[in-house]
Amino acid sequence: MADTFGHHPWTVQDLVGGVTSGQVRLPDIQRPFVWSNAKVRDLVDSMYRGFPVGQLMFWENTDAAHSRTIGIEEKSQAGSMQVIDGQQRLTSLFAAVKGQQILREDYSQERIVIAFNPITERFAIPDSATRRSPEWIQDIRDVFTSAIDARSAYLDKLEEARGERPDRDTERVVEEAINRLHHVLSYQFQVVQLKRHVSRETVADIFVRINSEGVTLSASDFILTWLSVFWEEGRQQIETFARDSRFTPQELTRMTGEKVTWSPKNPYLTLDPKHILRVVVAVGNKRAQLQDAYNALRGRDPRTRQIIPENRERELARLKEGQARVLNPNNWDEYLKVIERAGIRTSSMVTTKNAVVYGYALWLIGRTEYGVPVDELREVMARWYFMAQITGRFSGSVDSRGQEELNRLDGLELTPEAFKASITGQVDTILTEDWWRVTLPENLHTSSTTGPAFIGYVAALNILDADVLLSTLKVKDWIDPTRRPVKGVEKHHLFPKDYLKQTVGLRTTRQINQVANQALVEWSDNIDISNQPPHVYWAAQVGDKTIGTERLAEQEWWHALPTGWTTMDYQEFLTERRKLIAAVTREGFRKLSDPNYRAQPPLPAQTQDDEHALATFSDLVLAGSLPPGTYLTPTDAETDSIAEVTEDATILLDDHEYRTPALAAAADGAEQEDGWAYWTAHLDDQSVVLSDLRASLEQDAA
Repeated sequence: MADTFGHHPWTVQDLVGGVTSGQVRLPDIQRPFVWSNAKVRDLVDSMYRGFPVGQLMFWENTDAAHSRTIGIEEKSQAGSMQVIDGQQRLTSLFAAVKGQQILREDYSQERIVIAFNPITERFAIPDSATRRSPEWIQDIRDVFTSAIDARSAYLDKLEEARGERPDRDTERVVEEAINRLHHVLSYQFQVVQLKRHVSRETVADIFVRINSEGVTLSASDFILTWLSVFWEEGRQQIETFARDSRFTPQELTRMTGEKVTWSPKNPYLTLDPKHILRVVVAVGNKRAQLQDAYNALRGRDPRTRQIIPENRERELARLKEGQARVLNPNNWDEYLKVIERAGIRTSSMVTTKNAVVYGYALWLIGRTEYGVPVDELREVMARWYFMAQITGRFSGSVDSRGQEELNRLDGLELTPEAFKASITGQVDTILTEDWWRVTLPENLHTSSTTGPAFIGYVAALNILDADVLLSTLKVKDWIDPTRRPVKGVEKHHLFPKDYLKQTVGLRTTRQINQVANQALVEWSDNIDISNQPPHVYWAAQVGDKTIGTERLAEQEWWHALPTGWTTMDYQEFLTERRKLIAAVTREGFRKLSDPNYRAQPPLPAQTQDDEHALATFSDLVLAGSLPPGTYLTPTDAETDSIAEVTEDATILLDDHEYRTPALAAAADGAEQEDGWAYWTAHLDDQSVVLSDLRASLEQDAA
């Protein structure tokens, strides 16, 4: 063991000089620089007072392909000492002493500045108070550069501020404090130096053991560490893809000085290396349990727990092949169309990034292994993503959920049909009739407009190309991140807050801000709603707009306004609107499920002066006059089409569902016909034209 490492003293000046020249380098098995400026301040303060701040660990290795520099400037020497433990402290010292910018975790550049008060011997992060005070040296870098010049400039500044030269005692205090700070450059670190012959796997194992104490590392940290040792190029590819997801090609061109024509930046999410790693391991190694993936990549035999190099090489080859697919720009761009197709427009609509991550893994498997055509894959995966997000499928137990998705594909025939059937079957199993009618309305019993249920509703409005309420604008345009905010369009309370507080007597914000009381609406600037009840302000708002009756009826349906909602009790309104929101959300999902979907706008709302409204198709089904499973054929027999009544009170024709007889007739080529007269229902004991069946039901009701 004595041949593995030795102990060597390094001063701060030695360390900073080594980093400056490039002799001391940061290997990529380290985490990004994450210390706050306050923690850097505390480190300098501890060294100033002579407190111990821990040891460092280096590895004697001249392989520059496995290291990167601290800071953003080019180095003059090849690295011979790579930092294994102590990156945060070493980066902090380098940034504070040299005043050079460092790269933060989000890849932004920052210069860390620490201020010092020689009179009180306090360190601080510069703020407006320290900048106004002559008693503070604004940047300790000035002291490290030249203690004499820093002391002279400080005393001159004190004299100018006070109108007189500081007394001898003050000068002595200042001189001692500044000299003491300058002597921090002589502070000695004990450095454990691993010798040149130590293997990469041993170095990685040492790193994992050290960093498993104190800060808990995840399995993804371990895998990234392993990659840094055995496939540094792959680790760098992952980091670059993650970095580039934050910047446009133009921004990357300015940052790198090289012409960049593409980046993975998108409106939905920024990636970090761990997100990309999950997809790579899922696609290449068919694993979502990252701890299992780490053991497999190391080549560990699950039975003997021994490391078998052949196993390691096999798993690494699989990972490399998977990563090539994951980082392919064409694949990424095509997959993003899935998210857009599912109604998502901005990052605020992504309720969990892991649904996007594992959706990409499934998309890649479907495209590259099962050969599903891109257009068909987009539709089936849009339905899967809609399901995964609205049900919160990846909100917890991410590894387990991801493994379930991969296991579902085990043993499938490698055909497009098999893949599509598997995904569709999963979606149908989860989004059952009870889920739509019971679970989703219950999930809407919330005041969170960022939760999966309400976001799913907004996504459905995008899919349906719905208008903003009382507006000619589209919901998707209002949300579009590339457009400036549309003035006047907001989420408004349908029952005004002041009305609920002052008249209804509600006090809890949660009740007032229920999502079922909020709508995407463009109120008229000419009308003050204030604390007016809905039955007062609504008529005035509608009257001030130029929206036609039919379009208003469509908007009222899209925005789930119950019939007679303006005069409803508030709690009754919430209950009914939750059901309607769920119904509209389901309609958006139905459009995802039907490539030949036709918009089915509701009939214009009946006025309060009507004696009665005509029975609807769903009324006949619910009343038992038209049982599910009943066959419908054209009354005049001009075509041989056969339609069927579904349990959802729709008409199934050629694998597509229609809400009304008129829409089903139009789909059968009879757009000018009265749908009720067009279809004849074949009941057990007789065949009846739908118009006659409706008349019979209305007569019985009368």
